[in-house]
Amino acid sequence: MREIALIIVGLLWTGCLSAQNVYSLENCRKMALDNNKTAKIAQAESDKAEYERKAAFTKFFPELSIKGAYVRNGEETSLIAEDMYLPIGTLTESGFAFTPDQINNKWVKLGGLSIPLDADGKPFDPRSNPEKIMWKQYTTIPADELTFDTRNIFLASLNLTQPVFMGGKIIAYNKICKLKKELADSKLNTLQEEILVKTDETYWQIVSLNSKKKAVEGLISLLEKMDNDVKALIETGMATKADELSVSVKKNEAEMALFKVQNGIQLSKMLLAQYCGLPMNEDYTLEDEQNESIQFSETMSVDMNEVYEKRNEIKSLTLAQEIYKQKEHIERAKLMPTIALMGSYAGTNPTIQEGFEKKFGFDWHVGVVVNIPLLHWGENIFTLKAAKCESEIARYKEEEAKEKIELQVNQSLLNHSEALRKLNISARNLEKAEENLKHATLGFEEGVIPAANLMEAQTAWLSAKSNQIEAEIEAKISEINYKKATGNLKEK
Repeated sequence: MREIALIIVGLLWTGCLSAQNVYSLENCRKMALDNNKTAKIAQAESDKAEYERKAAFTKFFPELSIKGAYVRNGEETSLIAEDMYLPIGTLTESGFAFTPDQINNKWVKLGGLSIPLDADGKPFDPRSNPEKIMWKQYTTIPADELTFDTRNIFLASLNLTQPVFMGGKIIAYNKICKLKKELADSKLNTLQEEILVKTDETYWQIVSLNSKKKAVEGLISLLEKMDNDVKALIETGMATKADELSVSVKKNEAEMALFKVQNGIQLSKMLLAQYCGLPMNEDYTLEDEQNESIQFSETMSVDMNEVYEKRNEIKSLTLAQEIYKQKEHIERAKLMPTIALMGSYAGTNPTIQEGFEKKFGFDWHVGVVVNIPLLHWGENIFTLKAAKCESEIARYKEEEAKEKIELQVNQSLLNHSEALRKLNISARNLEKAEENLKHATLGFEEGVIPAANLMEAQTAWLSAKSNQIEAEIEAKISEINYKKATGNLKEK
């Protein structure tokens, strides 16, 4: 039964170990990028810029729309204010004329010609003064017959507008939207780099703390063995109670250090879990925790032209400068005429084509619309000059950013070189400390070295081991910062 119970416990323990997740640096990076809310906002802004780019492209094509309206007027429409009386004459080949028997005017003979007299008995020329003719017969045009019910008017139209020349405004707007999309992608890449830096630093911090934990656990094992040896030496009279107490104090100090390291690992894992979107209480391990040493680049070369091409800050400033140049084109377009073609198929009810009859009457219309700006009091010129100033500001910012990036790259390169030198020194110190600990342990077991000297050797070894671990992680962090400075952070 004991054997069966041990087998069951072993299987359960193996299942627990296999269920524990193991994450590599690439896994953590991917999860951090997928989980970060700010990155998701930046991705949404990039998608928005893409949709705006597509919307801007549609400005090249004609716009087609249907419009409708209803108007309620208070009064009817009358073409004449009152009844009209029109004289009745004779229509001849030369036009409207009359004969003497069709008018009431009296006639006289002057120079052999018959000339009519007006109401005052004065002769007049009927061609220049037709209002003095006194007609015998009139026809009537009633005002009611020329009054139409236009109190309810319905309008409907199908409209087509095609821009022909807008002063280059549409082309510039399309280029701006395309540049905005690239700018949004550049900002997204910058944000992703910041996320990767935090993730990498936390990842390697956990690896470093685990290495320190192993070192402290190794020291505790040595102190436990030493404690048993001192107790045996006390029985033979070769050690004192004070030696046992010193070993016990040293062991307690090591256990306290182990407790602090374990707390540091737990907090760092919680922070990494928060970055990656994992549950805070998830028990996981990192792929590099079991490695004896950290791998990093030792030789690095710098080409500032390549750095400028890869750094997102330079890309953003270059794109901003291009955007401001296109804004110059838009402001310049305000000084130019614009031309557009227009066409429509419109109708009204009542229809004006058939005497305001209460039905829809449609007609088509085509034309050209030209707009030429004449007087704007210099506003468009001033805004054009302001756009040129913005373009110059962006150019100066780009030059300043290049200077700062060059300084940053050189500083990161020096920091990495210094970290590598520290690592070499700490590795040599650790080698000497391990050799010293080996001789001290052998001397203590042979009884020629007191316990205090062995504990000093153990303390020196732990210090050297901690310094070597810290130098490794410092070299790794300096490598991360160097890659970020040179724009190579996303490369494996």
